Formats: sequence, C-alpha cells, structure tokens
Amino acid sequence: MTDSTTTSKKKSSSRRVGLISLGCAKNLVDAEIMLGSLLKAGIEIVNDPTMADAVIVNTCSFIDAAQEESVDAILESTELRRQNKPGQAVIVAGCLPQRFREELPKLMPEVDVFMGIDQVEQVGGIIEEAIQRRSDMIANYGATPRPKKSSVKARLAAVDEKRGDVPHSHEPDLRGTQQFGKTRTVLTTKPESHSSPILNVHTRPNYIPQFDTPRFRLTPKHFAYVKIAEGCNHPCSFCIIPRMRGSHRSRVQSDIVAEAKALVSEGVKELNLISQDSTYYGLDLRPNHTRAISSPEKFNAATRALASDATTLGTLLEELNAIPGDFWIRLLYTHPAHWTDSLIQTITRSQKVARYVDMPLQHIHDDLLQRMRRETTGQYIRDLIRSIRAGIPGIALRTTFIVGFPGETEAHVETLLEFIRETRFERLGIFAYSQEDGTVAGKMESQLAAKTRQDRRTRAMAAQHEVAVAVAESFVGKTMKVLVEGRASASALQKAQVSSWEHGLIRQTETSKTRLSKRHLYSVARGEADAPDIDGRIYIREELPAGNFAHVRIIGHTDYDLIAEPMDR
Repeated sequence: MTDSTTTSKKKSSSRRVGLISLGCAKNLVDAEIMLGSLLKAGIEIVNDPTMADAVIVNTCSFIDAAQEESVDAILESTELRRQNKPGQAVIVAGCLPQRFREELPKLMPEVDVFMGIDQVEQVGGIIEEAIQRRSDMIANYGATPRPKKSSVKARLAAVDEKRGDVPHSHEPDLRGTQQFGKTRTVLTTKPESHSSPILNVHTRPNYIPQFDTPRFRLTPKHFAYVKIAEGCNHPCSFCIIPRMRGSHRSRVQSDIVAEAKALVSEGVKELNLISQDSTYYGLDLRPNHTRAISSPEKFNAATRALASDATTLGTLLEELNAIPGDFWIRLLYTHPAHWTDSLIQTITRSQKVARYVDMPLQHIHDDLLQRMRRETTGQYIRDLIRSIRAGIPGIALRTTFIVGFPGETEAHVETLLEFIRETRFERLGIFAYSQEDGTVAGKMESQLAAKTRQDRRTRAMAAQHEVAVAVAESFVGKTMKVLVEGRASASALQKAQVSSWEHGLIRQTETSKTRLSKRHLYSVARGEADAPDIDGRIYIREELPAGNFAHVRIIGHTDYDLIAEPMDR
C-alpha cells in the first residue's frame, strides 16, 4: 500500500457525514447507495448535522413544490453550517443539479460540490474534494455571500423558460429517436475559480445500480425498494423527468433476482419494484431496439416480436415469484400504454405478487390525454381496467390524476369526476397541475389560475372520498393477511382519526369490541392494497411483532383506514 493510499484511508476513517434525502422512493435508493459507498470508504454516518464534516442534500425537482423544498433544505444546511461549523462542506446531489447543472454553481456559491445521479458511487472521493474546497475557501476568501431564497427561485424559474424545449421535443415520439440523449456532451468540470463550487454532473445520466453496488437501506428491515430500471422514454408534455434522469435503461434480470434473494434471506417480507416505467422493463435490452414504441399498438407489436427467451417484466416477476420464502412482490409505477395480456396472466399465476397495481392515468378525457401526450385514449383505459380486474381477481388499483391542466374545461372535469365515481379505484391521488418551465405543457396557452386548479383538486378528492369510504366499508367482516409495521403511536392514531365515527363508518352499533379507546394498544399494518407511505393503514387492536405477517379480521374503518383484531382472539 502506498503512502498516499494510507493517508487517504486515514482521512476517510476520520470523516463524519450527514445526509438529507428528499423526493420519491427512486431517490431514496440513490441515497442508500451513497450511504453504502460512504460506509465502504470507512466514513461514519451521523444524524446530527452539527457533528458532520460534510452534509449531503439529495434533492428532488419533479414539480415546483418539490424544487422549493430542495432549495429550502440547501439554504437551511448552509445557514446551520454558518452558525455552528463554518468548515463543514455542503454537497448537493440528485435531480436539482441534473436539471440546473450550469446555473446552480452561480446561484448557490455557498455549496461546495454539485454532483449528479451518475456519481452516487463516487461520493467518497467527492466528499474529500468538497472538504478540501471548503478549507481553501475559508483560508483564501472567508465566508461566501448567502443567497436569498427568493432570488434563487426566481432565477431557476427563468432558466428553463429561456432554455426552451429539449431537442426533438416537437416530434411525436420525442424519445424514440437515435439522437435523443446524444445531443450534448458530458459536463464534469473543476470550479471556474477558487470561489466557485465544484460541478460533477453528467448532462445525460446513464447510471444504473447493480447487485454488488454498496447500499445501506433506510427502510425498515421488513421491506425494501428494488430499482429495476432508471430513466424514461415517454414524451409526456408535463414531465421533466427524462431530462433529469435520462432515457430508460433496465437492469439485467439475473442481477435483480440476486438482489431479491439476498433481501429475502435478510428477512425482507416485501419487495417493492420501482422505476420510472416498470412495464417498459426489458424492452431496451432487445437487439437493435428502437425507443419509438410508446403507444400501446407499437409496444404490443414489439413484445410479440421478442424472442422466446427475452427479458420482460413478466419473466422478471416469474423468477422473483419462484424465490423460496413468504414475501410479497409489489409492482409500482406501471404505464397504462405498456400493459399486455401476457403480463396480466403472469400476475394471476404468481401468488407472491401482491394483488395491487400502481398505474398513473393522469386523465380520462381524450382531449386532455392528447394534450398530455399520454399515448392512450379514454376508451383504451376503460378497456384495460376491465381486463385487469377480470384477469386478476381481488386486484386493488391505485392511480393518480392531474387536474387543472392547460386547456382543461369544466366538461373535462365532469368527465373525470364521473369516471372516478364509476370506476371506484381502491386507491387514488389527485395532483393540481404544476406549470414546469422546460416542458411542452409549460409553454401551452390556456394556463389555468392556481385557485381554479386547487378548487378542481378539492372536488376530485371529494368524489374519491365517497368511493374510499364505500371501499373501506366493504372490508368489514372480512379476514386478510397483513404485514405488521409496528406499534401505532398516539400521534398516528390521532392523525388517522380512528376514534371518529360521526360519519357512520361502522356497520354495526358500537360495542366494547369495536370502540377504539386510548386504553388499548394498537399495531399498525398494511394489506396487499397498501404500498409503503402512500396508501391506507390497518390498525390492529393488539400489539403484534413488527416485520411479520399476521391474519386479522376487519371490524371497522375510518375514511381511509381499516380497524382489525387478530384472528386468534
């Protein structure tokens, strides 16, 4: 071992790093990889930022609200450093640097390093660069100016508007060209001056984790997120994700299966499969593939043309289902345009695949689907839902809709509300449209006022509330298998409104058996219809071991949650 290597090891072993991760489960996996890489390098992870030599802020930039949260977290971290530990390095990672890689170093000179998605495994070395940069800054320049949140937000909003559409954005198959993703070079630079932050961001990311990638899980022991692919090829007019995350790229199936086997052997009871578009999984691995298969017709034709041994989501589910053990496989982030009869049949045969499908639809009216570039029609969506429910008995459908999209009329809204009432989605979320600069929709005419968008969201949520209550009521008296999360805290019970029966949500008259009292202990659990963090909960009138499956009888419900008791009572 050389002297320089020994010195580097000694430095790493004495470093302490804190991490703040924002955004979705896909971003969480990136954070887990960064932590795993840091631990492998001998760096200590701390929860108290005042004890850290460096703090990483893993950002989200999906919509304006997420971007604002990320900016807040960065500025709060630099201010906390100013007050408590001036020599501390601040590193900004994730989607915000991917979206604004050229502008952020000028807007936030207080940050020491901006790093991209491709650099998550290199974070150990980046930490050293950041700490050295911070040391040089203090020695040569003293404190840098503190940026104001208002000026940062205003500048970021102006950047995308000035930047214009991405290349090929006016073509019908935006991400179906060979040029897409190859129009700019990689940007990895040292600071322009000693006072400028270091920028280490690939313009078009191509990273995908592997089984042997270092990783420190942040989820509870009994469930994990398994990233099966990264990036997206869809041309949705409202979405900035392909610009930030790059084109779709699937992991090799054997690599995913190896990770799943290891997780199950560690006691994981639920594998949550995630990507930007899970139903596209494997299609980019076929020989001489083209990305121009976003529509249902082209996608189905491409899948029919695959070799018998080709990798698809169906083949992945079959192999995961064959892993020994008692666990669930949960399918998240599917696209309606990429469902096939074969996939429905595979799920039906695979007993470990949870009877749950996450399939964002965004709207049901043809006018809006076309403006959103969703590649589907209202009739196609209705037919697909019928096929899924007929083919997979007991399936719970989760979806999301966007209201207040540019050009949406009152008639469009009424069509959506009627669809929500008639379809009776088991799980549903509503987003008010967020006008994102740099997207096709962001430049559309007929943008609606914020109040109109929020009012329409309120109406849509009210329509779903009626459905949710009826769906919850239909479970009373039934038995189900649940995964116990742990003891329900008093604050969780209050938030769930488990003692609020004023809406007549219990079928039978209250008795000591159904009345929820503060004297009782409750466990919180999830059923097959409940994904982590985003869906309902089941509150069990007994303290049960966390991380295990249990069988319960449903004895009541609130607006969105169920109340149960163990079957062995």
